[in-house]
Amino acid sequence: MTETTGTAAGARNGRQDGGRVGGQGDGRGGRLRCAVLDDYQDIARTLADWDRIGDRVDTRFLHEPLSTHDEVVAAVGDCEILVVMRERTPFPAALLDRLPRLRLLITSGMRNAALDLAAAARNGVTVCGTASNSEPPAELTWALILGLARGVTTENAALRAGGPWQQTLGADLYGRRLGLLGLGKIGTKVARVGAAFGMDVAAWSPNLDHRRAAEEGVTPCASREELLETSDVVSVHLVLGDRSRGLIGEAELRRMRRTAFLVNTSRAGIVDQTALLRALREGWIAGAGADVFATEPLPADDPLRTAPNFLGLPHLGYVTRRNYEGYFGQAVEDVEAYLAGRPVRTLG
Repeated sequence: MTETTGTAAGARNGRQDGGRVGGQGDGRGGRLRCAVLDDYQDIARTLADWDRIGDRVDTRFLHEPLSTHDEVVAAVGDCEILVVMRERTPFPAALLDRLPRLRLLITSGMRNAALDLAAAARNGVTVCGTASNSEPPAELTWALILGLARGVTTENAALRAGGPWQQTLGADLYGRRLGLLGLGKIGTKVARVGAAFGMDVAAWSPNLDHRRAAEEGVTPCASREELLETSDVVSVHLVLGDRSRGLIGEAELRRMRRTAFLVNTSRAGIVDQTALLRALREGWIAGAGADVFATEPLPADDPLRTAPNFLGLPHLGYVTRRNYEGYFGQAVEDVEAYLAGRPVRTLG
C-alpha cells in the first residue's frame, strides 16, 4: 500500500518529506485522523486546501486499492474520518462494523451504491457527499464511440510502430441510429451530441419520460428489443439496480446488428460480462467500449483485456480536474461543517 502525507502547499512545491497536513503528528494532541482513500493519481492534496482543517485534522492520502476488509481495517482503522472516491472501495455492513472509531464518511457524488447507509447509521457514522458533474462521463462516452467507429487505437498503434498506413474502414455515424438505454442527465447530453453528428437518436428505459424525449428530439422505443435491433450504436446510461442488473445478456447481444457497437460507461453489472466476451470473440457485434468493470482495477489476466474489437478504459468517466476539484474541495467543506456540528450534503 502506498501512502503519502503532507500539506497541500508542500505538495505543490514538490515536497515528499512525509509531513502531515496540519503539521507533524499522528492524530494526538486533540486532532482527528482522516484518510483519503484510492487517490490513484496522487493528486488529491493539490486539488483542495486541506490546510483549512489542518489544526484539527491529521490527513493522510492512500494511493493503492485496498482489496480486502482486513486491508481496509489495517490501513484506516484508526481514523475518525474517511474520504472515498465513488465505489472504488465498498463499505458494506461487515466492514463498517469493524471500524468503531469512524464518525464521518465522505463520498464523491451524492449517490454511492457501495455504501451501506443503514449500517453506517447504526454505527453512528454520518455520511456526506459532494456535487458531481455529468458532462465528463458524457464526453468520455463519445471518446469511446468515436474510437470504435474510426479504429483510433488500431490506427494510432500502427502509426507509432511504423506499421501499415491505413488499416481500417471507418463506420459512419451520420444518418445512423444512436440507441440510448437511459435518458437521464448523462444520456440526455450524449443524445445532444448524437443529434449534432446527424444521427437519429432513440431511447428506451423502464421509466422513460416520453415528454422529455420529445423535447430532446429523441425517438422513444416501445421496448428494449426494438432499440437493440434498430440501433447502430447502443450506449448504456442506466443506474445499476435490481431491474437493470444483467439487462444486456446473451439474448440481447444476439439481437444487435453485427455491425453495431455497444458502449457502457454506466456500471458493468448492467451487461453480462461473460456474454459480452463471447459476443466479441464470435462476432455477434462489431465491437464494444467500456469504462466500467465487474472488478476494478481490472485483473491483469482478465480476458477482456485481449478481447477483439474491445476498447476499454480504467473508469475515467468522472476523472477530470473540474470534478476532482469539486470532490476534494467539498470534502474539506464537509469536514468543516461536521466539526462545527452542522453536517451538510448528508446521505441517507
